[in-house]
Formats: sequence, C-alpha cells, structure tokens
Amino acid sequence: MIRRHTALSVSAASALLLSAPLLTACGEAPRPGAAAVMDGGRITVSELQGQVKAVREAQRNDPRAAQMVAGSGRLSQDTLIRMIQFRVIERAGKDNGISLTRREIQRARSAAETQSGGATALRALYLQQGIAPAGIDEAVRMDLTRNALLRKLGTSKVNEVFARTSKALDIKVNPRYGKWDNTQGTAVLAREAWLRTSGGTPEQA
Repeated sequence: MIRRHTALSVSAASALLLSAPLLTACGEAPRPGAAAVMDGGRITVSELQGQVKAVREAQRNDPRAAQMVAGSGRLSQDTLIRMIQFRVIERAGKDNGISLTRREIQRARSAAETQSGGATALRALYLQQGIAPAGIDEAVRMDLTRNALLRKLGTSKVNEVFARTSKALDIKVNPRYGKWDNTQGTAVLAREAWLRTSGGTPEQA
C-alpha cells in the first residue's frame, strides 16, 4: 500500500517480514565461508552469525524472552533473507534516483517511536521481527526507500524493478539456507525426504 508521507508507520516497520521465508536445501553453493554471494561480493557466514547473535542477546534481555525465542526458530534463515532483500532494495533505490538523508531516517524513526509508545516499545516491535536494536536504522532506511520507489513507480512497476534488480545481482544462497527466487524475493520451499509420508507422498506444507 502506498503511503503519502515518508514517516514510517509501526505496521510498515515490519512489512518486509510479514511472510517468513521457507527454505530449501538445494541450489548452487557459493564460495566457502559465504552464506550468499551477489554482484561480485558476498554475505559471509560470520556476518550472518553476528546479526543472529545480536538478536538472540537482545531477546534474552527481554521480559518475553522465551516467547520470542520460540517464535524465531528460523532466525538464521530469516535474517539472511532480510539481508539480501535489503541489498536488493538499496540497489533498486540507487538505480532509480532515491536518496535519503540521515535526518529523514531519524525523523521517520522518531515518528514510529511516538506512534508505538516510545523507543523501548519500538525496539520490542522490531525484536519480535528478528531485528536487533542496532539494525533498526537500516530497517527504517530500507522501508523508506521502498516507499519512495512505490510513490515514484507504482506497485506493479516496483515489483518488476525488484525482480529485475534481484536477477541482475546474480544472487546465490548457500544450500544450507535455501535457494533464491528472484520473482518472489525470498527462498523457495522444498519437500525434504524426511517430510515424506511412509507411503512416499510428500506431506502438505
């Protein structure tokens, strides 16, 4: 849904995260030590693990720690998909002349804090979506970039741009985490052998 203002709403803050990625164990393996490769660069396993560790540490310090941990069983996979999505959005924004200042990001974050009931409440909201406090500014920037693209290009065109940008980045995900789908902007579900019934028919996902 296209919004008229650049301010980030609480509901939009986790818009990219509403559909948790489901992953497959097939696909081309990127270079050793990489969780994913794209555009001649890579997201290393250590980078991914660092973000996951930051989320887990923040969750443990939250009063609802057990609930949060239980609800984020795919944290490593979800975090990697988000990292890739952010790079796609960032490139699409750059290619289409979208530029944000630090002040715009801070204003949007402040507005979201006000709407959600304060800075602590906003941090909790993002943490529920698997984003550590240190990653909030980046998440805000990506949401603002996507909204700016929506206003400039329209929904259908933006989807085309994201898919084209994703394909141009030549994204390959370590089979441990999934197989990238340029059209969907996530990883695809596979029916693993151990999910099959005794009769050999895959169970419904």
